[in-house]
Amino acid sequence: MWRGLYTAATGMITESYRTDTIANNLANANTTGFKRDDAVSKEFEPMLIHRIDDMSKIQRDVTTFKGFSLNNNAPVIGELGMGSEVDEIVTDHSQGAFQSTGNPFDLAISGEGYFMVDTPQGQRYTRDGNFYRSSTGRLVNVNGYNVLDDRGRPIDIPDEATTIIVGPNGNITMNDNVPVAQIGLFQFQGGDQVMMKQGDNLYRTNGNPRRMNATGEIQQGMLERSNTNVVSEMVNMIANYRSYEANSRAVVTQDTMLEKSVNEVGRNM
Repeated sequence: MWRGLYTAATGMITESYRTDTIANNLANANTTGFKRDDAVSKEFEPMLIHRIDDMSKIQRDVTTFKGFSLNNNAPVIGELGMGSEVDEIVTDHSQGAFQSTGNPFDLAISGEGYFMVDTPQGQRYTRDGNFYRSSTGRLVNVNGYNVLDDRGRPIDIPDEATTIIVGPNGNITMNDNVPVAQIGLFQFQGGDQVMMKQGDNLYRTNGNPRRMNATGEIQQGMLERSNTNVVSEMVNMIANYRSYEANSRAVVTQDTMLEKSVNEVGRNM
């Protein structure tokens, strides 16, 4: 019975983590460039169940069939699950839909690639291309972090710039094709698997993978929406709640059986 309590409890803990993941996806359904997460669970190693008090029957014909004998092992009657746990949180890096804004500083990446920004923790990467020209003329993101060029330097937008054009390769020009900068657009050896979420819609690299120029292209005047599907996440939330509820009922059932064992069976012994 104790094992049943622990098994159901691990299921509740797993579903609780999954609920947190789904809730975070829903909370960021309108966050530019956000990539949804999945909580991947794994099962503990199951235990083989043997019949107990059956050793006297091992060598009888009932346990021997066509020359096969169980020898000194009690008959196996099945497996007992030992519960589950969250193995890892996996990010879905599929492309989000594009939204047209008409703002020349709004940039979306079509395909592979990340923008690079300068943060207090160092250089970080993002798919969120909702940029602004700051009061000092720097190109910054919504958190005020400097957007960096292909050499890791801040990008300055001159005051005399009346029109800003950003090419598919990140080349920034103003007015009559006057060059301004080359916005940094990168990807890494190992792909999206080496990108780890840090928070604030930023990524850091896992380890020290080789950085390369991205194969994706920049779309000016567009923003990449979150790849969260609200309807699917709500369905997952309901299914997750049902699983949690089933495990909680199993805990109550096991607790009731333990109570009867202590108060009734123990009293009659």
